[in-house]
Amino acid sequence: MPTIVAITPTYFRLEQKADITRLCQTFRLVENLRWLLVEDSFNKTALVQRVLNNCKVPYTHLNAPTPQNIKNAPGKRKFPRGGVQRNAALAWIRKHVDPKETKGTVYFADDDNTYDVRIFEEMRYTKVVSVWPVGLVNAGKFESPMVKDGKVVGWIFVGDTRRRFPVDMAGFAINVQLLFSHPKAEFTSSSRANVLESSILEGLNVTLADMEPRAKNCTEKTNIDGAAEGSLLTNFRQNFDLSLKTIKRAFLQNLTFRAKKKLSPRLSNGALVV
Repeated sequence: MPTIVAITPTYFRLEQKADITRLCQTFRLVENLRWLLVEDSFNKTALVQRVLNNCKVPYTHLNAPTPQNIKNAPGKRKFPRGGVQRNAALAWIRKHVDPKETKGTVYFADDDNTYDVRIFEEMRYTKVVSVWPVGLVNAGKFESPMVKDGKVVGWIFVGDTRRRFPVDMAGFAINVQLLFSHPKAEFTSSSRANVLESSILEGLNVTLADMEPRAKNCTEKTNIDGAAEGSLLTNFRQNFDLSLKTIKRAFLQNLTFRAKKKLSPRLSNGALVV
């Protein structure tokens, strides 16, 4: 059975213990998973270590502090969070994993998200890059690959239209062999927000044709990204229905959202950016 290597950056805040405890309980339901938990800290903390000791999931506890020149000031989000920690985990994999002996998938599992355990079994057999929809607890509703005849042809998403791959961190997994065939690929931490995902995929020389749609050809939402500030949980539809009618309704909702924000809809890879 291929191994799933789950990479989680974490940092101290009041919710940290609750978030990583919940994530631990999810991972306990997944067979053959290795958890790489990386603290944004100069030292590994006792709080995180206690959670890991009680977790009963195979883990590696790392720490990698964010350099001051790309560290966000309180209340500001100039730089994307977690890139340094994810890169530290990628370096650990390249150093400690034997690519000739290991078959598996790398997944970037943030600690403030909620996961349906079914997606782990689907990502386990990723050949290059697997992708699926992600529910959002803000005005965006969801982001998703657009699939035609079993192939990814574009994206439904909210945000920066300059991204080559407008996929959420919770919405893709990569075959571990890619890290060794592209040894310099990493997250670009100094880049603008919302482009971390695209930066690693571009570094791995991935194309749209490499994308493998999961979750019944991307018709089910299996993860919920709970990181958005000002979230309204009551606005999120948790019925796992991404029918054409639902997608059209989401288009209209998001067009209204963009209009209020004075943003214009654009095209990206043949998909309407909403």
